[in-house]
Amino acid sequence: PMTVTPSTPIKEVASILVRLQVGALPVVTPRDGVTGVVTETDLLRKEQLQQDPEGSHSAHLPYRDRRAIATAETAGEIMNPHPATVRPEATLAEAARLMTRHRARFLLVTDASGKLLGVVNARDLLRVFLRSDEAIKLDIVGDVLPRYLGTNPVMIDVEVVDGVVQLTGELERSEE
Repeated sequence: PMTVTPSTPIKEVASILVRLQVGALPVVTPRDGVTGVVTETDLLRKEQLQQDPEGSHSAHLPYRDRRAIATAETAGEIMNPHPATVRPEATLAEAARLMTRHRARFLLVTDASGKLLGVVNARDLLRVFLRSDEAIKLDIVGDVLPRYLGTNPVMIDVEVVDGVVQLTGELERSEE
């Protein structure tokens, strides 16, 4: 993903957001370690606070924070230093739960050392609903049944209609 550093000027951050049509940019160290994230909302808040530092939209912020945001000149001065992150091995459901818990529209994908690997947004997660019935069936027969359920796929009839899966057949062990 496109990134910025803590020293990237606000004007350049805004330019990148507009040019790439994205809502956020990870802020990284020289070794791609995530140090924060700047969103278009952060930039809009800065503009609002420059125009009306005492306005009701910022009443929840201490004066010192309002002033710091209004006078910020770099990504490091305006970024959220605690962005929501997810590991690359997380499931779709785990990523969706994290987005909900953090009220985030995106997650930064990081490895165990905090190195940025990518960004996933809600639209990316919604793509699962666009998979064809045949693709879903192939995953179930080729992966889910043998790997996760330990079941011979020949024993189970898999039918997928409009993304809804129906399994019929006999299992080898009663505990399955």
